Amino acid sequence: MSFCWTTISQNGNILLAHKRAFCQNMRVISRKHLNDLAKRHPEAKAGLDAWFHEAEAAEWASPAEIKADYGNASILKGSRVVFNIGGNKYRLVVSINYSYSIVYVRFAGTHAEYDPINAEKI
Repeated sequence: MSFCWTTISQNGNILLAHKRAFCQNMRVISRKHLNDLAKRHPEAKAGLDAWFHEAEAAEWASPAEIKADYGNASILKGSRVVFNIGGNKYRLVVSINYSYSIVYVRFAGTHAEYDPINAEKI
């Protein structure tokens, strides 16, 4: 593990921003929504698997870091993020606890299934 967001004070002390002492990869909870969508739409499996592995390897500490990795992601209120999967055919809604490096998968479905939901509340 390496230190994240380190700065040096005037007297040479190392300061850690955001009270996170070490970098930590994201933990994705749970994969059930992803697997269910992949069963209904097998063509989505490769994109969902790629997103899952990229998310678990990420060290997102803010929405800006997600936007840097996924420019087409939509950042919503309440630490929610909407990812486009498979060329915008599928939508993935997650809730992120940045302090604990946890990504909660709240919804995975087709664009048509996504339209009637409230992504900020699901």
